[in-house]
Amino acid sequence: MTLDIRLRHRFPDFALDIAFAAEETGITALFGPSGAGKTSTINAIAGLFTPESGRIAIGGETLFDTATGIDLPARARRIGYVFQEARLFPHLSVAANLDFGAKRSPDPLPPAERQRILDMLGIDHLARRRPRNLSGGERQRVSLGRALMANPRILLLDEPMAALDAARKADIMPFLERLRDEARIPVLLVSHAIEEVTQLADNVVFLDEGKVLASGPAEDVLSRADLSPRGAFLEAGAVISGKVASQDDAHGMTEIGFEGGTLWVPRLTAAPGSPVRLRVKASDVMLALEEPRGVSANNIVAATVAAIRETADGLYLDVELTCGHARLLSRITRKSCERLEVRSGMTLFAVIKSVSVERHARRGGEENSGGA
Repeated sequence: MTLDIRLRHRFPDFALDIAFAAEETGITALFGPSGAGKTSTINAIAGLFTPESGRIAIGGETLFDTATGIDLPARARRIGYVFQEARLFPHLSVAANLDFGAKRSPDPLPPAERQRILDMLGIDHLARRRPRNLSGGERQRVSLGRALMANPRILLLDEPMAALDAARKADIMPFLERLRDEARIPVLLVSHAIEEVTQLADNVVFLDEGKVLASGPAEDVLSRADLSPRGAFLEAGAVISGKVASQDDAHGMTEIGFEGGTLWVPRLTAAPGSPVRLRVKASDVMLALEEPRGVSANNIVAATVAAIRETADGLYLDVELTCGHARLLSRITRKSCERLEVRSGMTLFAVIKSVSVERHARRGGEENSGGA
């Protein structure tokens, strides 16, 4: 672990009391509803506000510790910060904005590393433009580049796509994926959008009302049925990691292999072997005691019932399923559960409905949506 965070602070409307660690590389998402304490947390890491107590350490170096009186100023923390709005200097060209970031670094990047960042973000050709002549996605990519040019020890992203429309989000997402896969520093991503977190995050810290409710690999945290403290904010479901197995060009479908079998989804522009992450909503998984025949669903997998839990409103039951080492979740009525006599340990079939698979291709894949 390279990032160790422990913070306590009492605000007028809630108290922040969190502790978590983040990995040395990849993206760790601070995920949760608005007002959960996500932005306050990264502002404390960046030195933009001082919590009442706690400790912040990166790579073994302490930036803040109330017990020992350490509190490095923001300019000395070597932290890159990308806000919701790009906040580029409007009177400077893209090249000059990038140079501003580079000049802030006490340890300037070598030319080859600077060029690698430009290539990774696809912004080299924008050098002479002014921010007003850039699209929203281009502005955010330049903002990312400016932060990386400062050679930070960690990169903080505060909902970098919140101000973008769907088209601009689709434009910037592949670059954020490359950042995740190629950046040599840890990245903390603040988001309340489960689609972004599913697609980008390696690890997730789930925050609500100033507290950490769960932390760990994205597949584990985003598959937990108990993390819906605010109703529809986090719709129950499961995340499955797999790889592209084959392409069916005649029908425009892609076969995804995972530890529990295979799933078919509308065509992904990803090469065979490419890692893919799938999210399946619990409300879109039906249960059958025998393998169904003569149905339109393309995805039917054998599963074992691991647990049965009542939803917070008491209206439904969430049935946790294991498919090999992968997990699924099915939300059914109590009547259905009793009629099928569903119980822990029994084997049955999960029927995944046509619109249920949210596909999130990784490492060069293109996100698609639709039925399966």
